[in-house]
Amino acid sequence: MTDSTWTPPAIWTWNQASGGKFASINRPVAGATHERALPVGRHPLQLYSLGTPNGVKVTVMLEELLALGHAGAEYDAWLVKIGDGEQFGSGFVEVNPNSKIPALVDRSGPEPIRVFESGAILVHLAEKFGAFLPTAPAARAECLSWLFWQMGSAPFVGGGFGHFYAYAPDKLEYPINRYAMETKRQLDVLDRLLATRRHIAGDDYTVADIAIWPWYGQMAQGLLYGAGEFLQVEQYTHLRRWADEVGARPAVQRGRRVNRTFGDPADQCPERHDATDLDRPGA
Repeated sequence: MTDSTWTPPAIWTWNQASGGKFASINRPVAGATHERALPVGRHPLQLYSLGTPNGVKVTVMLEELLALGHAGAEYDAWLVKIGDGEQFGSGFVEVNPNSKIPALVDRSGPEPIRVFESGAILVHLAEKFGAFLPTAPAARAECLSWLFWQMGSAPFVGGGFGHFYAYAPDKLEYPINRYAMETKRQLDVLDRLLATRRHIAGDDYTVADIAIWPWYGQMAQGLLYGAGEFLQVEQYTHLRRWADEVGARPAVQRGRRVNRTFGDPADQCPERHDATDLDRPGA
């Protein structure tokens, strides 16, 4: 089977009918579409997010910090309904001009600090609390290298493979093959790495594990896009060993539920404003 060809016009124009599942929110311009102030809770950290892999990175990090006893990591997690375009509200755009979740406002100091992009949020929190980021130069470089590997690589998995395999209005052979190949190459990168070490950056659990698990750990467990069989994820035995170990951590299990609005209702906690919110299944 070959895909039908399309000749690009001399000048691209926006066809609002295209884009499949996300046609109503994708657009070629930035900025706010409506006025909407962000809510502010009582905790030092205010998170505006959704339980996608990028959002899960931050909620896992916060739950891990709380598990270590860092009371200053208490947070409110507000749900941003991206399907309804809430990320284009004026308040959200002020926090993240790129209109993507997650976005964090750190209100623990004299002036609020906005932090956007999940990798930047993880580094901000790691440095703020002195946790999950090595301080020795070589270990720090290794950890940050894998953290930013994830930031650069995952768009091929989500916006590439995930979009064309699960969300695009038509199943097209070329893009699915192209991004399946790249996704499997990345899974193999991690599988080879984890054949030689317990965690991503070495013996210790770090922000690199926290960033990579929601994407590649869940992919290896067959939990993303219904694509486990298609990608034959069972062959990545070292990656799956790591994925299961990280996924069994209580803080990971808690963080994975925050801002989650899909799947098993017992795993959903659309908003989190107190630790006890996660003690009520389906709250």
